[in-house]
Amino acid sequence: MNLDQRFWEIDTLRGVAIILMVAYHFFFDLHYFGIFPVNLNSPLIWIFARSTAFIFILVVGISLSLSHSRTKIRNKGFSNTSMFKKYLKRGSKLFALGLLITLVTWVFIPADFIVFGVLHFIGLAIILEYPFLDKKYLNLSLGGVLLGLGIFTTQFYFSEPWFLWIGLKPSGFTTVDYFPLLPWLGVVSIGLFLGNTLYANYERQFRWPELSSHKIIKLSSFLGRHSLFIYLIHQPILIMALYLAGVVDLSRLFC
Repeated sequence: MNLDQRFWEIDTLRGVAIILMVAYHFFFDLHYFGIFPVNLNSPLIWIFARSTAFIFILVVGISLSLSHSRTKIRNKGFSNTSMFKKYLKRGSKLFALGLLITLVTWVFIPADFIVFGVLHFIGLAIILEYPFLDKKYLNLSLGGVLLGLGIFTTQFYFSEPWFLWIGLKPSGFTTVDYFPLLPWLGVVSIGLFLGNTLYANYERQFRWPELSSHKIIKLSSFLGRHSLFIYLIHQPILIMALYLAGVVDLSRLFC
């Protein structure tokens, strides 16, 4: 057992998700700045966006299970309190980055600023999932229930915004990035089930070809290992590239 190894297929899958996310946001920017009429609500774009988010958040769950397995093996004397502090700290950092993005988007796009986006969600999910990190079929069951509840709650709107982080949206609510606990926490739970099943005790439980040295795999894995950094910088880079191409008016950001 090599606790320092990384599973290239997980990094690659995360890398693919981040590439798809950047591609979607490029089309989103074309639409948002009025450069090209992209119908973001078309079935094809809708499926593309949701599939990208599903892959990315599923890998969050798988990665959590791997991290927990490795930590348990390396630190057998770890108390539950110490273990919880580790995930509380990690989740809080991501949630704080989410709050920073809330502030930035409130300044630049006040009409559609991000209230509870993907970083808010992942940060909170890391903390909430702590009691279930080593569970298998319980996570599978919870995943199904949470996904079902998420689909159910989309049929309703509420007068107050205080529970939109759960998935209970007020009527007329708009934002450019929204990942409520329902249904997305269910995807993390399914990822935990897959991680605890396919990578129990931080070892592959299946045969898999060794492709980590392939150039495309190496590139995708590299992107996957730096997904947070790419997420934070990709939109400023896309917008600046469009500005330098002379096709976007940056004053649109302050409207």
